[in-house]
Amino acid sequence: MDLHGQRVVMGGQRRRAEDLGERDLERARIRLVHLLEVETGFRSGSRMWAQPGEPRPEYDPDRTTLTERRRAKVAELKALNRQDAKLLGLEWISERTLERMAAERDEHGLLGLADGRWTRALSGHQSVTPQVAEAIHAVHAESLHRSRLSMKTKERMIHQYVREKFGPDVRVPHYTTLSKVWKEWFGPQGARQRYVRSASAVETGRSKVVISRPGQVVVLDTTPLPVKVLDDVFASPISVDLTLAMDAHTHSLVAFRLTPVSDASVEVAMLLRDVLLPLPMRPGWGPEMEWPYPGVPAALVAEFAGYPVAGRPFFAPETVTSDHGSVYKNHHMLQVARTLGVDLLPARMMRPSDKAACERAFAGIQSLLLELLLGYRGVDVADRGVDPEGDAVWTLEETEHLLATWMVKVWQNRRLNQYAPAWDPGGRHSPNTLFAAAAARDGIALEVPEPRLYYELLPAHFVKIHGRRGVKVGGLWYDGPVLAPYRGRLSDRSGRHRGKWVVSRDPRDCREVFFEDPADGSWHALRWTELPPGDDVPAFSDSREREVLREAARAGLKPLDDRELLPVLLDLVAARTPVTAWPTQMSKQQRAERARELARARSAAADRPRSLPRSLPAAAPAARSVELARQTQRAVAADRRERREAAVPGRPEPPPLLGEVLRARSMFLLPEGEGDRPTGSDGERP
Repeated sequence: MDLHGQRVVMGGQRRRAEDLGERDLERARIRLVHLLEVETGFRSGSRMWAQPGEPRPEYDPDRTTLTERRRAKVAELKALNRQDAKLLGLEWISERTLERMAAERDEHGLLGLADGRWTRALSGHQSVTPQVAEAIHAVHAESLHRSRLSMKTKERMIHQYVREKFGPDVRVPHYTTLSKVWKEWFGPQGARQRYVRSASAVETGRSKVVISRPGQVVVLDTTPLPVKVLDDVFASPISVDLTLAMDAHTHSLVAFRLTPVSDASVEVAMLLRDVLLPLPMRPGWGPEMEWPYPGVPAALVAEFAGYPVAGRPFFAPETVTSDHGSVYKNHHMLQVARTLGVDLLPARMMRPSDKAACERAFAGIQSLLLELLLGYRGVDVADRGVDPEGDAVWTLEETEHLLATWMVKVWQNRRLNQYAPAWDPGGRHSPNTLFAAAAARDGIALEVPEPRLYYELLPAHFVKIHGRRGVKVGGLWYDGPVLAPYRGRLSDRSGRHRGKWVVSRDPRDCREVFFEDPADGSWHALRWTELPPGDDVPAFSDSREREVLREAARAGLKPLDDRELLPVLLDLVAARTPVTAWPTQMSKQQRAERARELARARSAAADRPRSLPRSLPAAAPAARSVELARQTQRAVAADRRERREAAVPGRPEPPPLLGEVLRARSMFLLPEGEGDRPTGSDGERP
């Protein structure tokens, strides 16, 4: 019990001196000084630390008793100014009060001298009766159904509900109390009405994921890069998306991708592949950016990887969490998850706390790096500068290199203030030190995936191998010498794709597809059958391919093969226009689309292993000329045949044989020329 009859407990636990505010703590110390002077005659509590003039005569322990000192202290405090005594909570002091203060100090120390009202336990809102609570929940459900309402309107609705359901005698708390209760129960409700409605419709999970090791949870997210960059083709300012992969345990940025306009599932698949691969050292990176983690020498990691490795963690992710974007939850991502053996854990709808660390990383990158770059466009239109597009000076390739350098050199070594580990909350830690601590505890798995993983992560197409033309993927034909043993044959696959073969295609570059030879498990490139020799045709994506086919159908073409599609493709991508004339011949949108095509093609080329041979060599110019002439002759003959069939809709009756006409003339002595006349069905002349 304290001075006011309250138990010295708080929330089921005993109160502590730390619960007192600075002002209350000072008041308790002044009380202690008065009590020590009563008990010992000295304000410090000991003769060893006696102050000048101590002990005072009325408190001298050698001349007075304890009862006399208590009476003297009561008289002294009552002589104080009423306001000063009230400030100490001793305006009603008595000898009995001093006795209780001494007993409380002996049991609870300094906290026993504090007024229990200074640390009163939270008792909730006593004025919120069950009837009022029912009204608050009913109004909350109604406010979700209606348009956005102010808190004042909600208060009036609560009054209406209580008045009609329980009568006018039930007391409703004040507006301030209702507002506090509403925020405690339902949150601030400051978002848009449709977002609040969606968030309320989802049941919040009660289980917590305890992350204890690197790679246990990897968070993926995509956001528009708030910096205008220049494309590498036309040097025009474009918008790009930044996709991050963050390790939830160490807060390491283990991979990232810059994608013009918008990302695709294949970009996310290659991002997960980057998490498994060690980051190679780049030109201009010094020895301070090499592999720094103790326990595994950099030379050993370089031997496993095949190249010098930079100081960025790599591991096999166990669980991947992301938002509900289409690139994160389509069939291709499910295929990628099965191939990598990871679990997809989508974040809960309208619960940004599931990706709070990744969202905070975006904000950190923006404030620490992106705001310093020319071309920064702010978070919205209202904060935008005069001309961010005109200020853009960083190209897409330069921006990617800058981000990679900054993440390895700055972010991985930056102190994490609010993300300190539970086992050392007051220590100084960075993503690198957290990964080093986990590596020292659990070790590092040096499992570098093989180059064939690139082909296994690409979208799979189940097709038949035709005897003459090869395989057809997405409307285009691909062929190569590796298909020779399997032409016209069915595979041993059963089930949904019975008898079909698997072909992988990178949708960023549709000039080639990839076929795995069942004989030895090696991968081979199958080129588009109508590609000219060399690299005259630029890279094109699957969206460009669909546009080509739609344009051909709109023009009324009925091509015999893919060669007739080649002029349409070249016209769309303007490959034969001189570079100096491109900005004038193409609109801004067309330039941006073309830059995106080439950027995605370069990304696909960078992801592709270098050791894959080209299975279809370029044909000789003379042989291709002869084949072109033959195809032209076949096309002309087919056109003439179609014209003849259109002119004569039915098959004409053949004339009688010449021998039969001569025999008829000799038998019936017909004059010459009459044998050509038609006869009746019975052979008689009509």
